[in-house]
Amino acid sequence: MNASDCRPNCRIVLIRDLVLQARIGIFAHEQGAAQRVRFNIELGVPDRPPQRDSIREVVRYDHVIERIRQIVAAGHVNLVETLAERVAAQCLAVADVLWVRVRVEKLDIAPDAAAVGIEIFRKGA
Repeated sequence: MNASDCRPNCRIVLIRDLVLQARIGIFAHEQGAAQRVRFNIELGVPDRPPQRDSIREVVRYDHVIERIRQIVAAGHVNLVETLAERVAAQCLAVADVLWVRVRVEKLDIAPDAAAVGIEIFRKGA
């Protein structure tokens, strides 16, 4: 989904290239050690321009980032798919979020690839 897919109009809140140390992976060399994981998030929100130029009128990306940090800090996850689903669920729990696109990439796994990972799209209820 992108801006042209919003019906009715919406805004897209972006979190780009958030890199955290995460305990993730199914292989023995991944157990017990953190590795770099990159998150890219798009949040579709209603197109309501702020009337009072107040942070109370918008989805706060700092709160979303904190939720992602809490998920990562909660402990080891075997699959990037599981991590992406957890992030998506937390994003959809934020008021006004209509849909979310989550990309999670492990950065140091394949020597001849910049990253490996998953991207998912979820709509809110």
